[in-house]
Amino acid sequence: MPKKPYNSLNEELQKRFGCKVFKVSLDSGCGCPNRDGKVSTSGCAFCNEQSYFPATQDNESSWQSIRETLKHGIEYVRGRHGAAKFISYFQNGTNTYGTVDRLRTIFNLAIDHPDVVGLAIGTRPDFLSDGHIDLLAELSQKTTLWVELGLQSAHDKTLKFLNRGHTTDDFSQAVRRLKQRNIEVVAHVILGLPGESQDEMTQTARFLNEHKIDGVKIHNLHVLKGTLLEKWYNEGKIRVPTLETYAAWVVDFLENLNPSILIHRVNGHAPRHLTIAPRWSINKLAIFNAVEKELERRDTWQGKKIEARS
Repeated sequence: MPKKPYNSLNEELQKRFGCKVFKVSLDSGCGCPNRDGKVSTSGCAFCNEQSYFPATQDNESSWQSIRETLKHGIEYVRGRHGAAKFISYFQNGTNTYGTVDRLRTIFNLAIDHPDVVGLAIGTRPDFLSDGHIDLLAELSQKTTLWVELGLQSAHDKTLKFLNRGHTTDDFSQAVRRLKQRNIEVVAHVILGLPGESQDEMTQTARFLNEHKIDGVKIHNLHVLKGTLLEKWYNEGKIRVPTLETYAAWVVDFLENLNPSILIHRVNGHAPRHLTIAPRWSINKLAIFNAVEKELERRDTWQGKKIEARS
């Protein structure tokens, strides 16, 4: 077995930059087409936008405030985590939902700092014009760049149920176009989505393998205030797993995932005041430890099932 049983992003960043690297969250102010009527007005069933709001930002961002927010974010993260270098992270909303010229200004401001070594841009797979991809390719020549695409599931029935407003084919086409320009792609997935079996979750892992994804963020399903998911949860229509069950799902997922794919995270969480269930999702360290314990118990590792089939 390797030193760690999965391909850890933290270790890769340490190797690549020779120091501790942390993200600083920024807000492009792009909004979301799944809320403003372009795609839908109700948003994804699981999403509360406030859960993504940068901790170091008090008001809604505009492009003029990016530099100041970045400065404060770096000071905050450096003081709290002892990081030496930083990645500017646009998480909230759909960060290619805007004009190319405006986004060029925002993204260039976000990397215009001596201690920023990378840029992470979250977006939807169905909002990437040719102009946006040209811009992303341009940025990838200046800094380490990855584009984070919300997939959540490789099953269209689930995407429809969640009101995602895009299909797996939209995701496939976006990955193909980004890969043609040598842009790294990170996929977001959620384990424990309503109606999905354990086998369907591992099918999502194999779907990512087929697309030669560079990285993945694995999230547990968590119920947030003000969401459709909260309504379903209160009506008893959905259930959330125990921490032990979730850890087992993560390990199943990892066993079926190509070992070259970087694991950016193994859990999702939101602020305590927004979290309805499960309460264990607030404790990132407990989730991390539960996954590590399950990997050790099984004596297993990322890609083990792939090796067994080959």
